[in-house]
Amino acid sequence: MPGQVSLGSYTFVPETKENLDWAELITLDLSKYNTPEGKHELAQFLIKALREKGFFYVKNFNISQEAVNRQFSVGRELYELPLEEKLKYVPEGLDQGQFNGYVPAGRRILDEKSGIRDRVEIYNIPKFNGDFKHNHPQLIQDNIEEIEQFAKLLHSEVLDPLHTLLAIALELPEDYFRNIHKYEVKSEDHLRYMKYTKFSSEENEALGNKWVRGHTDLGSFTLLFRQPVAALQIRDPVHNEWKWVKPQDATLTVNACDAISFLTGGYVKSTIHRVVAPPKDQQHVDRLGLLYFSRPHNDVVLKTVAESPVLQREGFTQNEFEKSGNSTPTVEAWTFAKQKWQRRKDVTIEDKEHRTAQILPGFREQIYV
Repeated sequence: MPGQVSLGSYTFVPETKENLDWAELITLDLSKYNTPEGKHELAQFLIKALREKGFFYVKNFNISQEAVNRQFSVGRELYELPLEEKLKYVPEGLDQGQFNGYVPAGRRILDEKSGIRDRVEIYNIPKFNGDFKHNHPQLIQDNIEEIEQFAKLLHSEVLDPLHTLLAIALELPEDYFRNIHKYEVKSEDHLRYMKYTKFSSEENEALGNKWVRGHTDLGSFTLLFRQPVAALQIRDPVHNEWKWVKPQDATLTVNACDAISFLTGGYVKSTIHRVVAPPKDQQHVDRLGLLYFSRPHNDVVLKTVAESPVLQREGFTQNEFEKSGNSTPTVEAWTFAKQKWQRRKDVTIEDKEHRTAQILPGFREQIYV
């Protein structure tokens, strides 16, 4: 049995010096959260950010930069493991939508002519609430208590406040969304280490500099820790223009996802985003991401929150499923249907039939360019 790996320190690469077309995003300062006045101010900022951009920054969320850096170090060391070791942790049923564990690169064909495949590796760690098996490489097992503490802090220090603020903005009881996102209840939340291995300049040219096409996430909120390698772009929901997301010191970048859109009848849009080739002064490095995906409890039915006075006044009373007359799915049914679509192997990035596929009766994906 090999000895425990020392994580060492983590050094972020320098930010790009290129003058990119950065998105202007709102920053929520959670240091204001502990007073009624602060909560209501933040709630108004949040709903404005969600309605106008879909992405926003969060700062002062009570998790030290040292703790964040430790998780990046775990991710770095994880992807240094031999491929044959990582492949031991590919989930059974990956093609059917299972996702916890290791998802290898190369499942998508990015350019049909050249045959270039994606170089995205994913490692997902589910909740630590007793509902999931935790079978991990030794590196993860050696640091599992720290990983568990980190994941639980993201829930209590970031997600609970965001769910409270969303409820206030929709004139619902403060605990409305917290009550369907409790950590101890089964849901498909997960922490993710994600690596994008670089392409050559010739490969990027063949790909049209696009690594991951425009898409939406399927849950409630996605939390993305500061990543200096610029590659994330969002499509402004108001003007439909693609903008770069700038890495901000000591912040989380957060986006709204499909479940929140369904629950609000489309009042909050699921944010469209993509990953493109970094600017030329960063194309020589790989890109390591640290993310957390929040989802409502598995048994929650994704119907519009009809009791919200805001949604009633604004006329957002039905989501896609309700408008279609089809049955409204539970979060569990929705999650695995969309994951199965996402994990389809050997699909080409230009496959329009796949990119507009029916996920469940009443909902089709769209092409985002």
